[in-house]
Amino acid sequence: MPAEPRPDSGRSRAAVLFAATRPAFLSVTLVGCLIGLAGAWGSGLRLDATTAAATVLFALVAHAGVNVINDFHDALSGADAANTARLFPFTGGSRFIQNGVLSTRETGRFGYALLAAVIPAGLWLTWQAGPGLIAIGLGGLFVGWAYSAPPLALMSRGLGELAIAAGWLLVVVGTDYVQRGAFSFLPVASGLSYALLVANLLFINQFPDHDGDAAAGKRTLVVRLGPAVAKWGYLLIAILAYGWLVAMVATDRLPQKAGAAALTLVLSFAAARELIAHAGEPAELAPAIKRTILAANLHGLALAAALAFGRWPGAY
Repeated sequence: MPAEPRPDSGRSRAAVLFAATRPAFLSVTLVGCLIGLAGAWGSGLRLDATTAAATVLFALVAHAGVNVINDFHDALSGADAANTARLFPFTGGSRFIQNGVLSTRETGRFGYALLAAVIPAGLWLTWQAGPGLIAIGLGGLFVGWAYSAPPLALMSRGLGELAIAAGWLLVVVGTDYVQRGAFSFLPVASGLSYALLVANLLFINQFPDHDGDAAAGKRTLVVRLGPAVAKWGYLLIAILAYGWLVAMVATDRLPQKAGAAALTLVLSFAAARELIAHAGEPAELAPAIKRTILAANLHGLALAAALAFGRWPGAY
């Protein structure tokens, strides 16, 4: 496990701020964008390199902002400070505030500045692609803010998984829309299974965080149900994800090659088995969390490859 950040690390201010965004976890947004771009390409559209690059860049900036804002509000609530069973770097936040690297105030300012930076880029992309992108962008920013921030604080209401699934589905839908200039069912068909697997990453991370969240009054789904009951939720979400993928392939909404993404169920089900066995033992969950991250990313990459190279007549 990597060491937690310390104020005497010797890193530059820019490096500290970049690290505070938790860049290792931004891969799930990059992969979501690749699914959207691959779907547009597989539909026979010619991709615009400039708008595609801008979409990916600012989707990553938005995700970084959401990560920082989450740290900010978890510091205000005391959830991260109370988290003694964390598995860094996977759970318990970035620790930049708790370890004195950044103040709570500057963390909040940085997070909201990142989200604000997305707005002009979104308006430019809307001018290029069409007004429907405004609804997608506003929806994404709202979910990203409401996930952590009061008064909604969706994660504290047991709605974090729903917010994450919606947010990453919007990443796929929005990326496709920028290239297509219109709404399509294809990014929903291709993106929902991926979004659910990303939601499972949030879900499994709540088990090591359970005691700290409960102490701070952060009523996540795992806190509400208790680890003994909640552990079955991971398997349920995985079944829904792979069931959706199979249904979309079976009804020709996705190319047959997309079925290869279902092979990642080996990783998801192995993680589910480990979670079921060790739900009350946070220190034992690191392998399951790593498998969850790998399952989501490989699933998305397999989907992107199938969409880009698995065309078939009349599917779109």
